[in-house]
Amino acid sequence: MNKVILITGASSGFGQVIAEKLSKSGNTVYGTSRNPEKYPEPKNYKLLKFDITSFKESKKLVEKIVSENERIDVLINNAGIGFTGPIEEILIKDIKRVFDTNYFGHIDIVQSVLPIMRKNKSGLIINITSIAGYQGIPFGSIYSASKASMEYLGEALNMELNKFRIRVVNIAPGDYKTNIIYNRNDTNLSKNSPYYNVYKDCIDQWSLNMSRSRNPIEVANLVEKVIKSKNPKIHYIIGPFLQKISVFLKKILPEKIYQRLLMNHYKL
Repeated sequence: MNKVILITGASSGFGQVIAEKLSKSGNTVYGTSRNPEKYPEPKNYKLLKFDITSFKESKKLVEKIVSENERIDVLINNAGIGFTGPIEEILIKDIKRVFDTNYFGHIDIVQSVLPIMRKNKSGLIINITSIAGYQGIPFGSIYSASKASMEYLGEALNMELNKFRIRVVNIAPGDYKTNIIYNRNDTNLSKNSPYYNVYKDCIDQWSLNMSRSRNPIEVANLVEKVIKSKNPKIHYIIGPFLQKISVFLKKILPEKIYQRLLMNHYKL
């Protein structure tokens, strides 16, 4: 059956690949972008102007889609920004900007979509989180914290919405070839900063990892599989083997040993 699907952040990256995949499969797909005019008009789905951090536009967005389709079957919370920097030198305003985009904005749109899903006694919410949300990454603490927040939000929502037949699924990707490497917000440090050299080395390592990473169509394929599943899991982890196994190792290794492995990886 054709699904009506809303995807935040669908002008590039995971969102674009997911939107293209699902629309080509015959679904009615609406994607969002802060500046859709900057991108070619998609052939198979609608790209609507929407700022997830406005906290005023979500109800209008949902009303537009419902007026055209009478329902929203699937919400995919994908919009997000990358951010790095040493905690000591990060500006509080930048932390708020990350959480407004990666967390609070998604809560806002979930609150707008849920009345429709409850009315229809059916729905699926998919949160695109990150393997980084399973662990504190040095110089990536704020991004990790925002994604961890989405993981726990998804867990709680899945229980709260169970009696309404609404499912919530978290999909945590590792490194994939998306534009996040170019759009990542890195903190500008003075060369006199005590963190300058080690932070620069970490950024170079992240950039190298991303340049060698995998095709994001893998994530789109998993999203489609989850949508078609009658009984999906709550958590899915997808990505390079070492990144996936890191989540398992964190659970079984003594914490100091695991941190030492992570520090060695980042040459700290």
